Amino acid sequence: MLRGLTGAGLGKLESTEQFIELAAKYGFEAVDIDALALVENHSIDGARELLAKHGLVVGSIGLPVEWRGSEERFRADLPKLTQAAAAAAALGCTSCCTYVLPSTDLNAAHFMALATRRLRTCAQILGAYGIRLGLEFVGPHHLRTRWNHPFIWTVEETLDWIDAIGESNVGLLYDSYHWYTNGLTAADIEKLRPEQIVHVHINDAPDVPVEDVLDNGRVYPGEGVIDLAGFLQALVKIGYKGAVSQEILTATPPTDSPERLVQRSKAGFDKVYAAAGL
Repeated sequence: MLRGLTGAGLGKLESTEQFIELAAKYGFEAVDIDALALVENHSIDGARELLAKHGLVVGSIGLPVEWRGSEERFRADLPKLTQAAAAAAALGCTSCCTYVLPSTDLNAAHFMALATRRLRTCAQILGAYGIRLGLEFVGPHHLRTRWNHPFIWTVEETLDWIDAIGESNVGLLYDSYHWYTNGLTAADIEKLRPEQIVHVHINDAPDVPVEDVLDNGRVYPGEGVIDLAGFLQALVKIGYKGAVSQEILTATPPTDSPERLVQRSKAGFDKVYAAAGL
């Protein structure tokens, strides 16, 4: 598994180039970035050279389509998805991810029908470029009632939805925070096949009752109470070989420099990987 970083939790990064340099300096192997922006700034060859120079791959891109809102907005965003997919594929990236909120102000059945069609369309576009679509189930309890109607927040529900979307390149974005807030264990990961997981996020939770864990209350790996050693061991056991990318969402931006925060991230990865025997 590749040690990876997202920009979340790294403070005020000056640029994607700085992000790439810091990730490489502290031994990370993958970065989740906007591949299209990197290609537009450097050209395809230049972006490839930059990544190769630092020994990095693109772990995943975000889905640049607003699929939760109006039909007009969704359709207007589709050309952007084609461009992003082409750029990601040119850089060797095979993963694109989006999150699924656990409640909605729309009628849930109607929203399910719309979202299923829209995500199927996105998956078909991505599939044409050899890219998989990862859906992230979101577990924190406060978000389950944040909007008027409950939606999806468990692995089982998300897998059922993936079956309904019906495209072979759709799978899970599996986040340790949502694993924890769903009360899951390593055994739940071990029920999965590696091809069902498109991408992985890692982060930790503070020592408060799980019902009180906030989505933007995350801490760095190894600084909280999640059994990240068991999480990683289960991923290895099923044969997952992709990126494990840190994503730290906080209520207020961190004030340390990006370099200090990447150093802190490295220390966290070293701690939990050692505990997992990796």
